[in-house]
Amino acid sequence: MAQKTTLKEFEAVFPKLEEVLLEQARSYNLPQQAYEHYKKSLEVNVVGGKCNRGMSVVDSTSILLGRPLTEEEYFQAATLGWLTELLQAFFLVSDDIMDCSITRRGKPCWYRNEGVGLNAINDAFMLEAAIYTLLKKYFRTHPRYVDLIELFHEVTYQTEIGQLCDLLTAPEDKVDLDNFSMDKYRFIVIYKTAYYSFYLPVALSLYLLDLATPENLKQAENILIPLGEYFQIQDDYLDNFGLPEVIGKIGTDIMDNKCSWLINQALAIVTPEQRKLLEENYGRKDKEKEARVKKLYDELQLEQRYKDYEEKVVGEIRAMIDKVDESKGLKKGIFEAFLAKIYKRSK
Repeated sequence: MAQKTTLKEFEAVFPKLEEVLLEQARSYNLPQQAYEHYKKSLEVNVVGGKCNRGMSVVDSTSILLGRPLTEEEYFQAATLGWLTELLQAFFLVSDDIMDCSITRRGKPCWYRNEGVGLNAINDAFMLEAAIYTLLKKYFRTHPRYVDLIELFHEVTYQTEIGQLCDLLTAPEDKVDLDNFSMDKYRFIVIYKTAYYSFYLPVALSLYLLDLATPENLKQAENILIPLGEYFQIQDDYLDNFGLPEVIGKIGTDIMDNKCSWLINQALAIVTPEQRKLLEENYGRKDKEKEARVKKLYDELQLEQRYKDYEEKVVGEIRAMIDKVDESKGLKKGIFEAFLAKIYKRSK
């Protein structure tokens, strides 16, 4: 039987990887001040999240093998998992600067730390570079080493084009609802979220076990991209309809002028008068204007619209999982595990 990892087990691997990265920095005779800064960047930006992406690599590997992992297998899978967390850290440090965000995981964003500022841009580059240092250290002799490198490069690029579209579609300082569309929304979601959050962990597991046949990769992509899209739509729904004490944050999509699923659904069904209300109130840093948009969302019955969507898409995903061809080593259990984590989640 496959075995699920815990956050504690997964986090126990990071100090060894951190030491490799710090040892490399020392090998270049990095001055002490810069060394301490790099060490702090690794510890603040990489550790401390939920690590869902990283742990998914470990869990997927165990499901593919159908048993608990040996110590060495666990270390290899967890190392690839931590590379997804380094990628995530690289994106988040950069994203917070672009969005002028204030907090991340309940603490000041990295660029807002004393002595950091826009040096955080270079710190983000170094977090990305760390991925390839660790890949070379632990996987250079692996038969799929080049594939692993190319996978990280490709998923990084996919996420960046998703971010580009997001930044151009919904700038915080210029509200233009004509700029929004479901086509743009889907592009942003698929490329900014679904590939690196859902497809990447499973593809890494398949490459690790040398099961990454074109057929297996395609089947995984065909299921995991719709799963990632569903996850993001769910996130947009919870931003407005979720309880802050449950989701752990106060939703800001309306005030932040986000090209979210809810605003796109609203734009498709509003009357001219309701459209005018949205144009006057959406994307403004004003609680009263936000409340007017929320009231309109209730009038448009967007909560029910989301629930109808959820049942439809989950039915479609389950049908795809049922048809998975397991003859080349892929397992339906991987996708069932992902779906179980997110179906009807409340946070």
